[in-house]
Amino acid sequence: MMDHLPKILITGVNGQVGFELQRSLAPLGQLIPVSRSQLDLADVSAVTALLDKLQPDVIVNPAAYTAVDKAESDQATAHAVNVAAPAAMAQWVKDNNALIVHYSTDYVFDGEKTQAYIEEDGVNPQSVYGATKQQGEAAITDITNRHIILRTSWVFGAYGHNFLKTMLRLAAEREALSIVNDQIGAPTSAALIADVTAHIVRDYLAFGEEFIDECTGIFHLATDGETSWHGYAQYVITLAEQAGMKLKIRATDVKGIPSSDYPTPAKRPANSRLNTEKLKTVFDLQLPKWQDGVSHAFAMIHNQK
Repeated sequence: MMDHLPKILITGVNGQVGFELQRSLAPLGQLIPVSRSQLDLADVSAVTALLDKLQPDVIVNPAAYTAVDKAESDQATAHAVNVAAPAAMAQWVKDNNALIVHYSTDYVFDGEKTQAYIEEDGVNPQSVYGATKQQGEAAITDITNRHIILRTSWVFGAYGHNFLKTMLRLAAEREALSIVNDQIGAPTSAALIADVTAHIVRDYLAFGEEFIDECTGIFHLATDGETSWHGYAQYVITLAEQAGMKLKIRATDVKGIPSSDYPTPAKRPANSRLNTEKLKTVFDLQLPKWQDGVSHAFAMIHNQK
């Protein structure tokens, strides 16, 4: 137990996960929310300088270069934000006996495994984004054991831009819709990611070095179950139908297509399923079905209108 009010720095507070972290971490200490305008993660010297100034006990770092296709032609910036900045944070954490909670992605895998990925599976990213996120993981783990890295997938929320909101907009605008049906994963809400993070940070603040010795490492965090982007779209539009929204297309009319029919600059994993047994065991957690989070976020979005 710390003998002072813990200082928790959150990066990327204008992103989906950063927004929710401000809610979930608020009961645990003094929050220091930092937006991109306050800290440019592409400037490594600025990262270290800010940490020296603020002296956080915990760094929670959801900020990342996440423009998957743009990263293919903007490798330098993606590397600076996804690799160099987390490495600088990890070095500061090591030097100051703090903790970093960092987020990674299913894109570190090639997506060719037939089962859900476990943490120990070999990484083989197929895109610049995936490669920089994997290199960021490696930089942190090489520098310090004072880390929690949460790999997650298909993130969405009631706040920010995401697939759920895009489907609602397109269903109201278009009479035909084709969505990829051969990429499989589990839509995971930013709210759940934030709540699990708070659970972990609370354990660290309570147990300190015992936590560092027994609980740190890489963990997979995703909801239970699986679907395709096509199935995800159909579920969202079904919710909209049930809520009486004005739509131009029904869920049953959404066409499923192979990813080869929808080429993108960056390759996406065909299998994004993440095995979460390690997370659930170490932190004594249960994870909801993916439909639960989607339904909750939909209700929040719909009620805002």
